[in-house]
Amino acid sequence: MRNAFCSAMVALSTEKPVLFMTGDLGFMALEPLQAAMGGRFINAGVAEQNMVSVAAGAASVGEQVWTYSIAPFIYGRPFEQIRNDVCLHDFDVKLVANGGGYGYGVMGATHHAIEDYGVMCALQHMTAFVPAFAADLAPIVARMAADPHPGYLRLGRCELPKGWQLPDYAPWRRLLDGDLGVLVVVGPNAGGLLAAAASLPAAGRPEIWVLSELPVVAGMIPATCLDRIRATGAFFVLEEHVAQGGAGQMLAHALMQLGVLPQRFMHFHAKGYLSGRYGSQNFHRAENAIDAASVLAEIAKTTRA
Repeated sequence: MRNAFCSAMVALSTEKPVLFMTGDLGFMALEPLQAAMGGRFINAGVAEQNMVSVAAGAASVGEQVWTYSIAPFIYGRPFEQIRNDVCLHDFDVKLVANGGGYGYGVMGATHHAIEDYGVMCALQHMTAFVPAFAADLAPIVARMAADPHPGYLRLGRCELPKGWQLPDYAPWRRLLDGDLGVLVVVGPNAGGLLAAAASLPAAGRPEIWVLSELPVVAGMIPATCLDRIRATGAFFVLEEHVAQGGAGQMLAHALMQLGVLPQRFMHFHAKGYLSGRYGSQNFHRAENAIDAASVLAEIAKTTRA
């Protein structure tokens, strides 16, 4: 998704004067943005805490500032600066995190981000954006740029099946029909899930929705989604994020507020490092049973019980 993000930022930089700061990352990807922005593209070095504080200072005098690094280095390392310098003042600073979830694979837990948007959504004024596909980046960047509040953008790897036609971007989108309940997916996992579920008959798969903006507020859930949850009596959530603070908890809370109480509820989420080993992103998904095959098999087993 980095290339799509770069293209979206190049387009944005021609429309409004923004600052872009990178923590000495983005090589072989962000060069077009550097060329387009000139002196407004700043390499802040391996100093993310300082970078976020400088971004907050620039935002305090009216700049919109985009900061970029590997996911745990943009939300974890400078957490105090994000909380105190950006969010408490409601400054227009955007945090762009590359490699969400288990995206950095064998580089291990220090480079993984499996609690990131839960942490960010706990802060005041913050909105988290989790694109599922590369095509989401242009509309998401435009939405973030139009919002004068803090924002967190989690980038991953686009896994959209070849030839799949996506609906226009929206925070909630229905991607595939199905009869085994409603499955809401956060992030790029949606691509592999679509590829696997599309080969099944509607009677043997869940209806698949993708959610791309957090936190969840009860009033933002589409009526059509709520109607299908009521009709099927089954609701599932899949995310490459731990349960605590994740979309599953947000959605369960929102449904209770609305009085929508499905008979079956399952939350497929990251559980950490069950074997104590590191591997590829696909290895961690399979180990945590958040890969497409495991999710679809468990849904089929649960709904037929």
